[in-house]
Amino acid sequence: MALAILLLLAGVAVFHYLADQAAALRVAAVLVAALAAFGVASLTEPGRRFMGFAKEATAEAKKVVWPSRKETMQTTGVVVLLVLLMAIFLWLVDAGLAWAVKNLMGWGS
Repeated sequence: MALAILLLLAGVAVFHYLADQAAALRVAAVLVAALAAFGVASLTEPGRRFMGFAKEATAEAKKVVWPSRKETMQTTGVVVLLVLLMAIFLWLVDAGLAWAVKNLMGWGS
């Protein structure tokens, strides 16, 4: 893992060293270093565990049943409606409390 980190740091160093070069060359240097670091890291035990985790996560993501467009629109509509209702309710509570405080303080009409 230390070698992978050193490769990443080398990529960043090369990026800054090539400050006078084209941006594409600088970015390519960083990408090459990142790919090399990824390759080295995947050979370590933590890297192999991460790769296994990534494969399992991908398999689980493929099992997800995504809502249809109609379901998404209906759910969004319900959320918007509830937000509006809550905003009106809180506005009414705020106005009522402001009125009560004004009257208790003797500022009301």
